[in-house]
Amino acid sequence: MKKQIVIIHGGDTFENQEAYLDFLKNYEIDIERYKSSKDDWKPWLRERLGDDYEVILPTMPNKTNAQFGEWKLWFEKIIPFLNEEIILVGHSLGASFVAKYLSENKFPKKLNGVFLVSGVFDKDSDGYSLLSFSLPEKLDLQTENLYLYHSKDDPVVPFSALENFIKALPKAHSRVFENRKHINQPEFMELAEDILSLTN
Repeated sequence: MKKQIVIIHGGDTFENQEAYLDFLKNYEIDIERYKSSKDDWKPWLRERLGDDYEVILPTMPNKTNAQFGEWKLWFEKIIPFLNEEIILVGHSLGASFVAKYLSENKFPKKLNGVFLVSGVFDKDSDGYSLLSFSLPEKLDLQTENLYLYHSKDDPVVPFSALENFIKALPKAHSRVFENRKHINQPEFMELAEDILSLTN
């Protein structure tokens, strides 16, 4: 049976429709990114891990104006398709989702590991709070195998978020980078190596 990894991508969340529309109005489009259709490390991870792994990349509802309740419903529709042992990876708001969901809900499968990449702890760099994704006071990610990743030059999520996650999850392994920004690179070798070290 293949080892399964579910990756929850990031997104944005807003207090109301006016704030959301204001964000859309002022958002600066990166047209070069649209021309190249370059992906980050998530699809790459499939190739890097090989045939023994199944990397599942669900598209969460309305990532531009995300609501925790909607993501929770969608995520729970995926759970019946998962094996008895899995790994969860969350990136950006996806990391906040994974941390909140696991802390508030008993996960019905065995978690071999949880990996939080550039996770938002309370606010992003623009001062937007997590709102419906707000983390509970006590985090319980239901596994001993916890990994945190953050870059000091992240323009989206302040580096202090990693420090807060470390305080809340003192047993987690953390990797600090100097120049990876929001960790959207085409490859993410450290994550792949950490997953392989857990499962081999």
